[in-house]
Amino acid sequence: MASVEQRVPAETNGGDSTAGIGVENPATGELVRTVPSLAASDVKEMVARARAAQPGWDALGFEARGRVFRRAQKWMLDNADRVIAVVCSETGKTVEDAQLTDLGYTVPALGFWAKQGPKYLTDERVPSWSTPTAFAKKLVVRYAPVGVVGVVGPWNFPIVNSFGDCIPALMAGNAVVLKPSEVTPLSSLLMEEMLAQCGIPEGVFQVATGDGVTGAALIGEVDCLMFTGSTATGRKVAREAAEALIPCYLELGGKDPMIVCADADIERAANAAAFYSMNNAGQTCISVERAYVEAPVYDEFVARVTESIRVLRQGGPDGGPGTVDVGAVIFPPQIDIVEDHVRDAVEKGAKVLSGGRVRPGAGRFYEPTVLVDVDHSMKCMTEETFGPTIPIMKVPDVEEALKLANDSPYGLQASVWTGDLERGEALARRIEAGVVCVNDAQLNYFALNLPMGGWKGSGIGTRHGANGIRKYCKMQSLLVTRIAPKRELFMFPYAAGRTRLLRRALGLLYGRGSRP
Repeated sequence: MASVEQRVPAETNGGDSTAGIGVENPATGELVRTVPSLAASDVKEMVARARAAQPGWDALGFEARGRVFRRAQKWMLDNADRVIAVVCSETGKTVEDAQLTDLGYTVPALGFWAKQGPKYLTDERVPSWSTPTAFAKKLVVRYAPVGVVGVVGPWNFPIVNSFGDCIPALMAGNAVVLKPSEVTPLSSLLMEEMLAQCGIPEGVFQVATGDGVTGAALIGEVDCLMFTGSTATGRKVAREAAEALIPCYLELGGKDPMIVCADADIERAANAAAFYSMNNAGQTCISVERAYVEAPVYDEFVARVTESIRVLRQGGPDGGPGTVDVGAVIFPPQIDIVEDHVRDAVEKGAKVLSGGRVRPGAGRFYEPTVLVDVDHSMKCMTEETFGPTIPIMKVPDVEEALKLANDSPYGLQASVWTGDLERGEALARRIEAGVVCVNDAQLNYFALNLPMGGWKGSGIGTRHGANGIRKYCKMQSLLVTRIAPKRELFMFPYAAGRTRLLRRALGLLYGRGSRP
């Protein structure tokens, strides 16, 4: 669930650790807290501590590491109100958004990786019968921690996409240094406090607060990097990681399409479109960012979506659960992007059916917005908006919808809505995206055994599933010879007779397969 951008502020402190970064509540504009901005030298020392602590953490084994995570799972439940309050204070999101994602994802994730991590990383026996030279030998693949993993997190989900990536890395036996967004560092600091209380050894998990200088310093020190953010920044990160010759995994931007077929359950599809475009104020990389609706059901779909979105309550979470539906815009420059996309659409002929402006008053809010009469000449259909908007486009048929859905540099996620499940899956397989849901959206992210990653400009690598933890490991192959002659037939000294014998053996083994 990548944020659209992770920018270095126009004015930074240049990595001066004596300076601080003010954390603002986007719903009120008030200063919540000031955190240090670490210099490159601070990051170097932090990674050195992590490297010293990592072997001991790895030596504890899966069972002991799992106990730490299960204690953390209970800690989060026992301190749920505090966790939600901290998330809301730095993001301005609703209580429900924080509970569903930052709490509701992380609690099961701690238990999932504690249980499944050892299974995903157990030694694998490889059959030896397929290769004559390996016959009767023991072939094994094992997974070893890379050492120190750097995680650079986004601002839209400060626990899910920051600390959430640390859990499998830690479970694999690595030490982790997390650099959260300078906009939302408080949740990560809370997770550092939590793990310390739950028994993680000192130095194994550390949080490096700071701006882009801090993040850049991390890349040059760690053994592996996980980055969540914009495609533009991801390219820069990938270049730096390549220069450092370390593995780098990226979850980047998205422009996720929703295809609504004429035979879909329109009421459910419309309810889903309203929710999955507006939850977290649209600041979710797998939000419904554009909808393509077949002509016969277009008017009904638009009417239902607009009716749902017009009545959404917007504001800060201070009133508690159930008081607001849509929260604040977290990152200050993001509201300018949303404004620009809506203005561009209107100037090119789009119509605003609901919202369409910055909400006056305290805080940073953009009204939930429905756009129609849109096309691909408009930014709202081709560039990542990352805000509370949904542009809806009428299409003559599903083939046109597929063509337009794939007309994008992004390929993170998509959804197809139809009453014919077989047809829906067939359509899903034709969409150029790493994940496609049929008659649903976003919930795949909570299926932790299902890989999640992007195609095209939406990223490299995946979260979740076996590769969600194996990517933080070095793979080692072992070949063990148990019984063998003193000298193999192919060893020195070469002899013409043995050479001819080996040639005949190749023919007997593989000759039949080469015949027409």
